[in-house]
Amino acid sequence: MFTDYTKIIIKAGDGGNGAVTFRREKYVAAGGPDGGDGGNGGNIYFQVDKDRNTLIDFRYNRKFKAMNGENGSGSHCNGKYGEDLYIKVPIGTVIKDVETGKVVADLSEPNQTELVLKGGRGGRGNSHFKTSTRQAPRFAEDGEKGEEKEIILELKLLADVGLLGFPNVGKSTFLKAVTDAKPKIANYHFTTLEPNLGVIKTKDGNGFVIADIPGIIEGASEGVGLGIQFLRHVERTRLLLHFLDVSGQEGRNPVEDFYAINEELKKYSEKLSTRKQVIVANKLDVVQDDTLLKEVEELAKKEKIEIFKISAATAQGVEELIDYVANTLKTLPKEELIEIEDKVVYTLEDKQDQWSIKEENGVFIVSGRAVERLMGRVNIEDNESMYYLQKSLKNMGIEEKLKEMGVCEGDTVILADWELEWYE
Repeated sequence: MFTDYTKIIIKAGDGGNGAVTFRREKYVAAGGPDGGDGGNGGNIYFQVDKDRNTLIDFRYNRKFKAMNGENGSGSHCNGKYGEDLYIKVPIGTVIKDVETGKVVADLSEPNQTELVLKGGRGGRGNSHFKTSTRQAPRFAEDGEKGEEKEIILELKLLADVGLLGFPNVGKSTFLKAVTDAKPKIANYHFTTLEPNLGVIKTKDGNGFVIADIPGIIEGASEGVGLGIQFLRHVERTRLLLHFLDVSGQEGRNPVEDFYAINEELKKYSEKLSTRKQVIVANKLDVVQDDTLLKEVEELAKKEKIEIFKISAATAQGVEELIDYVANTLKTLPKEELIEIEDKVVYTLEDKQDQWSIKEENGVFIVSGRAVERLMGRVNIEDNESMYYLQKSLKNMGIEEKLKEMGVCEGDTVILADWELEWYE
């Protein structure tokens, strides 16, 4: 089964907690704090696997989690880092964040590896919080929680040439004739239910990849038929061969078909509608009346598009078409795989220094990763730790912001999951 779109949930590993321990040795008078740091949680990477060509594995396994970091311990022993998780995907996979729709990574190169989600940072042990006035800190830092995100995996075939055309115009027959691909072929509509790829070897020893893109019909850009599932695969091709049936066997008008499909391309992507096309007038071997052929020739002349008249079934004109395609590809630059505004400048990792305050019915709620990290290293039962909390709130600007918003002594302030009473 060919699968080219799926959603999965990924979670980076949690960081280990820092340790609160003190050195206790027989001949050491004042050992002091010696709590080790927690290990960082495992990262999540996506990696291209040349042996995969679909996303079928993700239909049955939709949640992936990296390992957590281990907690720190005494004698300045740090916890072990969580093992990173590498998720294998086929080449041509685009990763998007479900929440924002932004592109996170575009895996379009062989053996490419991309870091998508960072593991939580390990918490610092109490040895880090010793000062000249705080000789025995009884608090440490909890490890950060690893982020959990739902993402989209979207596979876009990496082909140089795409075959366009309504069903049953001979695309699959052509692909089978010129490559080792084995598409299903029959005399009825929608025999091709998934994209087929094939490699054509040219006379000079080079080659190019060609893809039969099925199911693109009128209304495809709005979800009619199968086309909306496969339009994404046309995006990465450099040249389009637009197959038209000039035999009249199906009772269709090839000129109307040409404009109908191009309209769908334009609706889907303005850039895609300007991609270089070649008209392939197919099924010459069964033409009884050349009226439709002449109309297609006039179409090519009007639109200033190259036309090749072939019979995929008998190989008539096929060699000339392949030679033209091979030479044309040498002059066409590689396409940008992602639009400029969607390039990979985005990460799923949240900013660590962000916080916000809102008031609800006289209660001040302070939230954000910065606050979560701060409260993770506070022991509210320890006076030194609470002094550290007050100092940190002042340094972060939270205290000043609360006063601007009118906080008064006795008001309730919620910091992350902690509900505290404000006092001056």
